[in-house]
Amino acid sequence: METFEIANLYVRFDARGELLYTRTRPYLAKDGVEPDFTIDLPEEFFAHKHEQYPQLTLDECRYMWVGEAFYARLLRYDGMLLHASCIEKDGKAYLFSAKSGTGKSTHTHLWLQAFEGCRILNDDKPALRMLDGTFYACGTPFSGKTDENINVQVPVRAVVFIERGAENQIERISPSAAIPLFLSQTLRPPKKEAMETMLTLLGKLLEAVPVFRLRCNMDLSAAKTAFAGIEAYYHNP
Repeated sequence: METFEIANLYVRFDARGELLYTRTRPYLAKDGVEPDFTIDLPEEFFAHKHEQYPQLTLDECRYMWVGEAFYARLLRYDGMLLHASCIEKDGKAYLFSAKSGTGKSTHTHLWLQAFEGCRILNDDKPALRMLDGTFYACGTPFSGKTDENINVQVPVRAVVFIERGAENQIERISPSAAIPLFLSQTLRPPKKEAMETMLTLLGKLLEAVPVFRLRCNMDLSAAKTAFAGIEAYYHNP
């Protein structure tokens, strides 16, 4: 097993398979550090998943379920998964979440074109973690089909849920309206105690971070509309 530094935590697991091994190299921790927790899934577990989902390779099964185990344990450390494409601009993180196929990755890549100095923090599964009362978006090696991720933690500026639309329009939504959107784009723990932990953390997130709904097309102007709307909120909350 090896130890990795992910979302400001030391995590120990066996990076078996080319996909998991390759994606985790930038997250290797220094020798001698004590892990915060260990993920120890037997090879028989991955073989069973491969039988259940034959459309996935054994390599992909290792990658996906080690990632799922990481996010399940993250709840114990004030952290949670959000299915989103996350971009960093001027030292702040913007997360764009949506149903699969809506275009969240396409939208964040528009930011790369529209604004200088932006970078993708994680294209599919960033970790949200509260550290010293501030919420951070954290890069992880678990980034879906792409390897677009970097091992950094950046304060969250906004969370945006995307819908397709002919015209670009952004509006802030209330915490009560945001809760079901978050729950549809995260891992919901099966046990009651863990679910209560996640809802408590989500409540703190919604108090600290504004959430928006963005109806947009895939034109470059959509990125500019999103950024302008978020900044307008901060100037006139």
